Amino acid sequence: MVPFLENVTRGRGIPRERLKEVGRHYFLFGGVSPINAQNRELLHALRKDFAEHGLDLPVYWGNRNWAPYLTDTLREMTADGHRRILVLATSAYASYSGCRQYRENLADALAALEGEGLPLPRVDKLRHYFNHPGFVRPMVDATLAALAELSEEHRAGAHLAFTTHSIPTAAADTSGPVEAHTGDGEGARMSPSTSRWPG
Repeated sequence: MVPFLENVTRGRGIPRERLKEVGRHYFLFGGVSPINAQNRELLHALRKDFAEHGLDLPVYWGNRNWAPYLTDTLREMTADGHRRILVLATSAYASYSGCRQYRENLADALAALEGEGLPLPRVDKLRHYFNHPGFVRPMVDATLAALAELSEEHRAGAHLAFTTHSIPTAAADTSGPVEAHTGDGEGARMSPSTSRWPG
């Protein structure tokens, strides 16, 4: 895990001992980050959905911090003849690491391709989806289904906390409106008085 974490934290001066400590958290997931398996599931779901809807759109996968690396994926896509590329970042919110850093990494990858003399594709990053109904609705539906499984007694006293991946306050202050985004969306408006609340 430490080599992966070194890639994630490159240039930030984080001591190797701290990275080892953080790396121990991954042992809860078999010593690997769960994100790669989740991305493989997403790729499978996208390809299946596209096929079911007759959409002939190839789907590739590139990472910032581990194989398959973004530069390698863009190189492969260019070699396959693609000249216009849509990028879906699996970070729903705007922040430095959730948005601007992706844009910087895309620019670096394109610069690497240009340095190799390859034709540069047009790359467009898709919008944030923290408040998109297709993202919010399944979260609300799953929450309501879970609440419906509680006994009436437990449901009456249930409290619901909405959380997002945390970043330090100082980083949030300099990197974007992520905190403003966490209060947006249908889920943030759900309350016991909402007719969608079970019971």
